[in-house]
Amino acid sequence: MTLCLTNGCRKIQGHRGQHDIYPSTPWAFMASKDKDKLSKAGFATPRGGAKGAYQNHVLRSNKVIVPFERLGQAPLASYQDGYVVRLFPDQYFDGPGQAKLAFGQPNAPQVGVDAFVLYRTHDQLANFPPLADWSVRSLSLNGSPATERVAGAIDTGEYVLRIAAHGNNAARSEGPPQGIFAPEYATENTNYLAKCILAWLTAHTVDSPYVAAQAQHLEEILRDVGLFQPRDWEAMGLLRSGHTTCPLCMKHIRYSELHDQVSFADEASLLNASEQVENATRSTVVNLFHMVPLTYSDIEHIPQNVAWGHAICNTKLGQRKCYPLSELIAVGSKVGVVDGDGVISTFGWISRNLEMIRSPAGAVWIRIVEDHFSSEDQAALIDFLEEYRGQ
Repeated sequence: MTLCLTNGCRKIQGHRGQHDIYPSTPWAFMASKDKDKLSKAGFATPRGGAKGAYQNHVLRSNKVIVPFERLGQAPLASYQDGYVVRLFPDQYFDGPGQAKLAFGQPNAPQVGVDAFVLYRTHDQLANFPPLADWSVRSLSLNGSPATERVAGAIDTGEYVLRIAAHGNNAARSEGPPQGIFAPEYATENTNYLAKCILAWLTAHTVDSPYVAAQAQHLEEILRDVGLFQPRDWEAMGLLRSGHTTCPLCMKHIRYSELHDQVSFADEASLLNASEQVENATRSTVVNLFHMVPLTYSDIEHIPQNVAWGHAICNTKLGQRKCYPLSELIAVGSKVGVVDGDGVISTFGWISRNLEMIRSPAGAVWIRIVEDHFSSEDQAALIDFLEEYRGQ
Protein backbone atom coordinates (compact mmCIF):
# COMPACT_ATOMS: atom_id res chain seq x y z
CA MET A 1 0.00 0.00 0.00
CA THR A 2 1.45 3.34 -1.10
CA LEU A 3 0.23 6.87 -0.51
CA CYS A 4 -0.49 9.12 -3.47
CA LEU A 5 1.43 12.14 -2.05
CA THR A 6 0.62 14.29 -5.10
CA ASN A 7 0.41 17.79 -3.63
CA GLY A 8 0.49 16.13 -0.22
CA CYS A 9 -2.48 13.85 -0.96
CA ARG A 10 -2.84 11.11 1.65
CA LYS A 11 -5.18 8.90 -0.32
CA ILE A 12 -3.91 5.60 -1.69
CA GLN A 13 -1.98 5.77 -4.96
CA GLY A 14 -4.29 5.33 -7.94
CA HIS A 15 -7.32 6.65 -6.07
CA ARG A 16 -10.38 8.02 -7.76
CA GLY A 17 -11.58 11.58 -7.37
CA GLN A 18 -9.73 14.64 -6.18
CA HIS A 19 -6.55 14.69 -4.15
CA ASP A 20 -7.02 15.24 -0.42
CA ILE A 21 -4.46 16.08 2.25
CA TYR A 22 -6.91 15.21 5.03
CA PRO A 23 -9.01 12.27 3.79
CA SER A 24 -11.37 10.41 6.11
CA THR A 25 -10.99 7.23 4.04
CA PRO A 26 -8.31 5.76 6.38
CA TRP A 27 -11.02 5.15 9.00
CA ALA A 28 -13.92 4.64 6.57
CA PHE A 29 -14.06 0.97 7.66
CA MET A 30 -15.15 1.95 11.17
CA ALA A 31 -18.67 1.96 12.58
CA SER A 32 -20.51 5.28 12.70
CA LYS A 33 -20.17 5.52 16.48
CA ASP A 34 -16.39 5.22 16.22
CA LYS A 35 -16.23 7.86 13.50
CA ASP A 36 -18.32 10.14 15.72
CA LYS A 37 -15.93 9.63 18.63
CA LEU A 38 -12.97 10.50 16.41
CA SER A 39 -14.75 13.63 15.21
CA LYS A 40 -15.45 14.74 18.77
CA ALA A 41 -11.79 14.25 19.68
CA GLY A 42 -10.99 16.80 16.98
CA PHE A 43 -13.36 19.39 18.46
CA ALA A 44 -12.70 22.12 21.00
CA THR A 45 -15.21 21.61 23.82
CA PRO A 46 -14.57 23.97 26.76
CA ARG A 47 -16.76 23.36 29.79
CA GLY A 48 -19.06 26.29 30.43
CA GLY A 49 -17.69 27.86 27.28
CA ALA A 50 -20.74 29.98 26.50
CA LYS A 51 -20.05 32.20 29.53
CA GLY A 52 -16.66 33.11 28.15
CA ALA A 53 -17.89 33.73 24.58
CA TYR A 54 -16.16 30.54 23.47
CA GLN A 55 -17.16 28.48 20.48
CA ASN A 56 -18.10 24.92 21.35
CA HIS A 57 -17.94 21.70 19.34
CA VAL A 58 -16.00 23.23 16.47
CA LEU A 59 -12.71 22.10 14.99
CA ARG A 60 -9.59 22.89 16.96
CA SER A 61 -8.14 24.72 13.94
CA ASN A 62 -10.06 27.93 14.63
CA LYS A 63 -9.43 31.42 15.95
CA VAL A 64 -8.60 31.30 19.65
CA ILE A 65 -9.46 33.58 22.55
CA VAL A 66 -6.41 34.64 24.55
CA PRO A 67 -7.28 36.08 27.98
CA PHE A 68 -5.44 39.36 28.54
CA GLU A 69 -3.86 37.99 31.72
CA ARG A 70 -2.38 35.09 29.68
CA LEU A 71 -1.03 37.23 26.87
CA GLY A 72 2.58 36.86 28.01
CA GLN A 73 2.34 33.06 28.10
CA ALA A 74 0.48 32.28 24.90
CA PRO A 75 2.44 31.20 21.78
CA LEU A 76 0.72 33.79 19.59
CA ALA A 77 2.79 33.04 16.49
CA SER A 78 1.62 29.41 16.57
CA TYR A 79 -2.07 30.25 16.22
CA GLN A 80 -2.21 29.85 12.46
CA ASP A 81 -5.95 30.49 12.43
CA GLY A 82 -5.69 33.77 14.32
CA TYR A 83 -6.46 34.95 17.83
CA VAL A 84 -8.35 37.66 19.67
CA VAL A 85 -7.59 39.04 23.13
CA ARG A 86 -10.32 38.93 25.77
CA LEU A 87 -10.40 41.86 28.21
CA PHE A 88 -12.61 42.23 31.26
CA PRO A 89 -13.92 45.76 31.86
CA ASP A 90 -11.72 46.34 34.91
CA GLN A 91 -8.67 45.30 32.88
CA TYR A 92 -9.38 47.88 30.19
CA PHE A 93 -10.95 50.79 32.08
CA ASP A 94 -9.55 52.99 34.85
CA GLY A 95 -13.02 54.39 35.37
CA PRO A 96 -16.24 55.05 33.46
CA GLY A 97 -15.34 56.13 29.94
CA GLN A 98 -11.60 56.14 30.69
CA ALA A 99 -9.33 53.51 29.15
CA LYS A 100 -6.08 52.70 30.92
CA LEU A 101 -3.05 54.50 29.51
CA ALA A 102 -1.34 51.20 28.73
CA PHE A 103 -3.79 50.58 25.91
CA GLY A 104 -2.54 53.67 24.12
CA GLN A 105 0.88 52.09 23.65
CA PRO A 106 1.88 50.92 20.12
CA ASN A 107 1.92 47.17 20.83
CA ALA A 108 -1.09 47.06 23.12
CA PRO A 109 -4.22 45.11 22.12
CA GLN A 110 -6.73 47.33 20.32
CA VAL A 111 -10.36 46.84 21.25
CA GLY A 112 -12.36 46.35 18.08
CA VAL A 113 -9.28 45.22 16.14
CA ASP A 114 -7.55 42.32 17.90
CA ALA A 115 -9.36 42.48 21.24
CA PHE A 116 -12.84 42.68 22.73
CA VAL A 117 -14.27 43.49 26.15
CA LEU A 118 -16.37 40.79 27.83
CA TYR A 119 -19.05 41.84 30.31
CA ARG A 120 -19.98 39.05 32.75
CA THR A 121 -21.98 40.91 35.42
CA HIS A 122 -24.50 43.72 35.70
CA ASP A 123 -22.09 45.53 38.04
CA GLN A 124 -19.38 45.54 35.38
CA LEU A 125 -21.82 47.00 32.88
CA ALA A 126 -22.89 49.70 35.34
CA ASN A 127 -19.41 50.60 36.59
CA PHE A 128 -17.57 50.43 33.26
CA PRO A 129 -20.18 51.01 30.52
CA PRO A 130 -19.17 50.63 26.86
CA LEU A 131 -17.87 53.80 25.24
CA ALA A 132 -20.43 55.86 23.33
CA ASP A 133 -19.08 54.85 19.92
CA TRP A 134 -18.78 51.15 20.77
CA SER A 135 -21.11 48.46 19.45
CA VAL A 136 -21.77 44.83 20.27
CA ARG A 137 -19.52 42.45 18.35
CA SER A 138 -21.02 40.99 15.19
CA LEU A 139 -19.99 39.05 12.09
CA SER A 140 -20.22 39.95 8.43
CA LEU A 141 -19.45 38.00 5.29
CA ASN A 142 -18.96 39.77 1.97
CA GLY A 143 -20.52 42.88 3.43
CA SER A 144 -23.65 41.15 4.74
CA PRO A 145 -24.46 40.16 8.35
CA ALA A 146 -23.47 36.57 9.19
CA THR A 147 -24.81 34.36 11.96
CA GLU A 148 -21.94 31.85 12.05
CA ARG A 149 -18.17 32.11 12.21
CA VAL A 150 -17.22 30.72 8.80
CA ALA A 151 -14.19 31.17 6.57
CA GLY A 152 -13.95 34.78 5.45
CA ALA A 153 -16.25 36.14 8.16
CA ILE A 154 -15.12 39.46 9.64
CA ASP A 155 -15.59 40.61 13.24
CA THR A 156 -16.79 44.11 13.96
CA GLY A 157 -17.68 45.79 17.24
CA GLU A 158 -15.94 46.12 20.57
CA TYR A 159 -17.77 44.19 23.29
CA VAL A 160 -19.75 41.05 24.11
CA LEU A 161 -22.34 40.51 26.85
CA ARG A 162 -22.55 37.22 28.73
CA ILE A 163 -24.34 38.45 31.84
CA ALA A 164 -26.14 36.09 34.20
CA ALA A 165 -29.46 37.02 35.79
CA HIS A 166 -29.13 38.63 39.21
CA GLY A 167 -31.97 39.79 41.42
CA ASN A 168 -34.39 41.74 39.26
CA ASN A 169 -31.85 42.05 36.44
CA ALA A 170 -32.46 39.66 33.57
CA ALA A 171 -29.73 37.68 31.85
CA ARG A 172 -28.21 39.30 28.77
CA SER A 173 -26.31 37.55 26.01
CA GLU A 174 -25.29 39.64 23.03
CA GLY A 175 -22.61 39.10 20.43
CA PRO A 176 -21.48 35.84 18.78
CA PRO A 177 -18.86 33.44 20.17
CA GLN A 178 -15.41 34.92 19.59
CA GLY A 179 -13.18 31.87 19.30
CA ILE A 180 -12.10 28.63 20.95
CA PHE A 181 -10.36 27.93 24.25
CA ALA A 182 -6.67 28.57 23.47
CA PRO A 183 -5.20 25.43 25.14
CA GLU A 184 -7.41 23.26 22.91
CA TYR A 185 -6.03 24.72 19.69
CA ALA A 186 -4.37 22.55 17.04
CA THR A 187 -3.49 23.18 13.43
CA GLU A 188 -5.51 21.30 10.86
CA ASN A 189 -2.54 19.04 10.13
CA THR A 190 -1.73 18.12 13.73
CA ASN A 191 -5.42 17.63 14.50
CA TYR A 192 -5.73 15.25 11.56
CA LEU A 193 -2.66 13.22 12.52
CA ALA A 194 -3.89 13.01 16.12
CA LYS A 195 -7.14 11.53 14.82
CA CYS A 196 -5.12 8.99 12.82
CA ILE A 197 -3.35 7.89 16.03
CA LEU A 198 -6.67 7.59 17.85
CA ALA A 199 -8.24 5.65 14.98
CA TRP A 200 -5.34 3.17 15.02
CA LEU A 201 -5.65 2.77 18.79
CA THR A 202 -9.41 2.22 18.40
CA ALA A 203 -8.76 -0.62 15.98
CA HIS A 204 -6.38 -2.22 18.49
CA THR A 205 -8.62 -2.19 21.56
CA VAL A 206 -9.41 -5.55 23.16
CA ASP A 207 -12.35 -7.27 21.42
CA SER A 208 -12.30 -4.67 18.65
CA PRO A 209 -14.51 -5.64 15.68
CA TYR A 210 -11.63 -4.70 13.38
CA VAL A 211 -8.51 -6.49 12.19
CA ALA A 212 -5.00 -5.08 11.88
CA ALA A 213 -5.10 -5.16 8.07
CA GLN A 214 -7.88 -2.56 8.06
CA ALA A 215 -5.56 -0.05 9.74
CA GLN A 216 -2.83 -0.24 7.07
CA HIS A 217 -3.82 3.06 5.46
CA LEU A 218 -3.55 4.74 8.87
CA GLU A 219 -0.13 3.17 9.36
CA GLU A 220 1.11 4.45 6.01
CA ILE A 221 -0.01 8.01 6.78
CA LEU A 222 1.69 7.93 10.18
CA ARG A 223 4.79 6.22 8.81
CA ASP A 224 5.13 8.90 6.12
CA VAL A 225 5.59 11.58 8.80
CA GLY A 226 7.61 9.42 11.19
CA LEU A 227 4.78 8.94 13.68
CA PHE A 228 4.10 5.21 13.40
CA GLN A 229 6.03 4.08 16.46
CA PRO A 230 4.30 1.11 18.18
CA ARG A 231 7.36 0.35 20.32
CA ASP A 232 7.44 3.93 21.55
CA TRP A 233 3.69 3.78 22.21
CA GLU A 234 4.24 0.67 24.31
CA ALA A 235 6.98 2.42 26.28
CA MET A 236 4.61 5.37 26.82
CA GLY A 237 1.83 3.10 28.09
CA LEU A 238 -0.51 3.44 25.10
CA LEU A 239 -0.10 -0.24 24.19
CA ARG A 240 0.67 -3.51 25.91
CA SER A 241 1.08 -6.79 24.05
CA GLY A 242 -0.33 -5.15 20.93
CA HIS A 243 -3.55 -3.93 22.53
CA THR A 244 -4.52 -0.38 23.49
CA THR A 245 -4.07 0.60 27.13
CA CYS A 246 -4.87 3.56 29.36
CA PRO A 247 -1.58 5.44 29.86
CA LEU A 248 -2.19 6.07 33.57
CA CYS A 249 -3.36 2.72 34.96
CA MET A 250 -1.91 0.70 32.03
CA LYS A 251 -4.98 -1.56 31.98
CA HIS A 252 -6.13 -2.79 28.60
CA ILE A 253 -8.99 -0.86 27.04
CA ARG A 254 -11.90 -2.90 25.79
CA TYR A 255 -13.65 -1.74 22.64
CA SER A 256 -17.00 -1.48 24.43
CA GLU A 257 -15.50 1.03 26.91
CA LEU A 258 -15.19 3.59 24.13
CA HIS A 259 -18.98 3.86 24.17
CA ASP A 260 -20.23 2.55 27.53
CA GLN A 261 -21.37 5.11 30.09
CA VAL A 262 -18.90 5.77 32.88
CA SER A 263 -19.77 4.81 36.45
CA PHE A 264 -17.96 5.75 39.66
CA ALA A 265 -19.72 3.10 41.74
CA ASP A 266 -16.77 0.71 41.89
CA GLU A 267 -14.01 3.30 42.15
CA ALA A 268 -12.81 3.39 45.76
CA SER A 269 -11.13 6.80 45.53
CA LEU A 270 -14.26 8.44 44.09
CA LEU A 271 -16.98 6.95 46.28
CA ASN A 272 -17.90 10.41 47.56
CA ALA A 273 -18.61 11.65 44.05
CA SER A 274 -22.14 12.87 43.43
CA GLU A 275 -24.65 10.08 42.95
CA GLN A 276 -24.93 9.27 39.28
CA VAL A 277 -28.28 8.78 37.63
CA GLU A 278 -28.23 6.20 34.85
CA ASN A 279 -28.07 7.76 31.37
CA ALA A 280 -27.76 11.25 32.90
CA THR A 281 -24.11 11.65 31.89
CA ARG A 282 -22.69 11.74 28.40
CA SER A 283 -19.21 10.73 29.54
CA THR A 284 -18.00 7.34 28.40
CA VAL A 285 -15.69 4.95 30.25
CA VAL A 286 -12.85 5.85 27.87
CA ASN A 287 -12.20 9.32 26.47
CA LEU A 288 -9.51 11.43 24.85
CA PHE A 289 -6.40 11.45 27.06
CA HIS A 290 -3.42 13.83 26.88
CA MET A 291 -0.04 12.65 28.16
CA VAL A 292 0.88 16.28 28.86
CA PRO A 293 -1.90 18.64 30.03
CA LEU A 294 -3.26 21.32 27.75
CA THR A 295 -2.00 24.73 28.87
CA TYR A 296 -1.84 28.31 27.64
CA SER A 297 1.94 28.24 27.28
CA ASP A 298 2.23 25.49 24.65
CA ILE A 299 0.16 23.76 22.00
CA GLU A 300 -0.15 20.22 23.34
CA HIS A 301 -2.95 18.67 21.29
CA ILE A 302 -0.45 16.96 19.01
CA PRO A 303 -0.17 13.37 17.75
CA GLN A 304 2.68 12.59 20.15
CA ASN A 305 0.50 13.52 23.11
CA VAL A 306 -2.87 11.84 22.49
CA ALA A 307 -4.25 8.50 23.60
CA TRP A 308 -7.44 6.85 24.77
CA GLY A 309 -7.68 6.72 28.56
CA HIS A 310 -10.22 6.01 31.27
CA ALA A 311 -12.39 8.98 32.25
CA ILE A 312 -11.73 8.11 35.90
CA CYS A 313 -7.97 8.10 35.30
CA ASN A 314 -8.29 11.48 33.57
CA THR A 315 -10.12 12.78 36.65
CA LYS A 316 -7.45 11.48 39.01
CA LEU A 317 -4.58 12.81 36.91
CA GLY A 318 -6.02 16.31 36.59
CA GLN A 319 -3.73 18.95 35.09
CA ARG A 320 -0.58 16.88 35.52
CA LYS A 321 1.76 15.13 33.15
CA CYS A 322 1.29 11.38 32.86
CA TYR A 323 4.80 10.00 33.43
CA PRO A 324 5.27 6.62 31.71
CA LEU A 325 6.88 3.85 33.74
CA SER A 326 9.70 3.70 31.17
CA GLU A 327 10.52 7.37 31.77
CA LEU A 328 10.64 6.95 35.54
CA ILE A 329 12.87 3.88 35.27
CA ALA A 330 15.18 5.84 32.96
CA VAL A 331 15.40 8.62 35.57
CA GLY A 332 16.49 5.93 38.01
CA SER A 333 15.09 7.38 41.24
CA LYS A 334 13.66 4.52 43.28
CA VAL A 335 11.38 5.12 46.24
CA GLY A 336 10.90 2.86 49.22
CA VAL A 337 9.91 2.40 52.84
CA VAL A 338 12.41 2.61 55.70
CA ASP A 339 11.54 0.34 58.64
CA GLY A 340 12.50 0.81 62.27
CA ASP A 341 15.87 -0.85 61.74
CA GLY A 342 16.77 1.42 58.84
CA VAL A 343 16.19 -1.25 56.20
CA ILE A 344 14.93 0.22 52.92
CA SER A 345 12.39 -1.71 50.87
CA THR A 346 11.96 -0.10 47.46
CA PHE A 347 8.64 -0.48 45.67
CA GLY A 348 8.69 1.88 42.69
CA TRP A 349 10.20 4.77 40.77
CA ILE A 350 9.50 8.47 41.29
CA SER A 351 9.62 11.44 38.91
CA ARG A 352 12.28 14.11 39.41
CA ASN A 353 9.67 16.63 40.56
CA LEU A 354 8.26 14.08 43.05
CA GLU A 355 4.84 14.35 41.40
CA MET A 356 4.29 10.72 40.42
CA ILE A 357 5.37 7.28 41.64
CA ARG A 358 4.85 4.07 39.70
CA SER A 359 5.37 0.47 40.69
CA PRO A 360 6.23 -2.26 38.16
CA ALA A 361 2.99 -3.98 39.17
CA GLY A 362 0.87 -1.09 37.87
CA ALA A 363 0.13 0.99 40.98
CA VAL A 364 0.35 4.78 40.63
CA TRP A 365 0.73 7.46 43.31
CA ILE A 366 0.11 11.13 42.45
CA ARG A 367 0.94 14.16 44.58
CA ILE A 368 -2.35 16.01 44.98
CA VAL A 369 -1.22 18.92 47.18
CA GLU A 370 1.99 20.96 46.89
CA ASP A 371 4.20 21.81 49.89
CA HIS A 372 2.90 25.07 51.34
CA PHE A 373 3.77 25.23 55.05
CA SER A 374 6.34 27.81 56.12
CA SER A 375 9.30 26.76 58.28
CA GLU A 376 7.46 28.16 61.29
CA ASP A 377 4.31 26.21 60.42
CA GLN A 378 6.32 23.02 60.07
CA ALA A 379 8.06 23.52 63.39
CA ALA A 380 4.77 24.23 65.17
CA LEU A 381 3.20 21.14 63.62
CA ILE A 382 6.10 18.88 64.67
CA ASP A 383 6.02 20.29 68.21
CA PHE A 384 2.29 19.63 68.43
CA LEU A 385 2.59 16.08 67.10
CA GLU A 386 5.37 15.24 69.54
CA GLU A 387 3.29 16.63 72.38
CA TYR A 388 0.22 14.76 71.11
CA ARG A 389 2.08 11.44 70.95
CA GLY A 390 3.32 11.98 74.48
CA GLN A 391 -0.18 12.25 75.95
